[in-house]
Amino acid sequence: MRALLGLTTGGLLLVSTCGAQAHNLSFLNDTPISYMKQRDIDSIKKAVDRALYEKQDGETANWLNEGTGNSVKIDATIALDKTTKNGNRTCRSTAVVLSAKGQSMNLRPVFCREGSGVWRLQKR
Repeated sequence: MRALLGLTTGGLLLVSTCGAQAHNLSFLNDTPISYMKQRDIDSIKKAVDRALYEKQDGETANWLNEGTGNSVKIDATIALDKTTKNGNRTCRSTAVVLSAKGQSMNLRPVFCREGSGVWRLQKR
């Protein structure tokens, strides 16, 4: 899950920082994810992972990038929306709201696992 979440978050970060130079993507310049550094990404991945294992549907977890060395304050609310089961496979839909510098963005990742394995981010 960590590798996949890192790739997804890293990909979003790459798009928002490098890709924002493209003509039609300049709106991404001031989104919360554009302010995230690798230590922020590593920290929020751990918070999402913890929430997947510890929180029930309808519960939320809060994350703050305090201690990551980033001068921009970034926070997030991680909400566990719905858990579904199909045989040995369990999936959880989440809602992550990132906020920084008066801007917010909503992410809707889905994570699944087989049995009691690790949660893996699902591509859509």
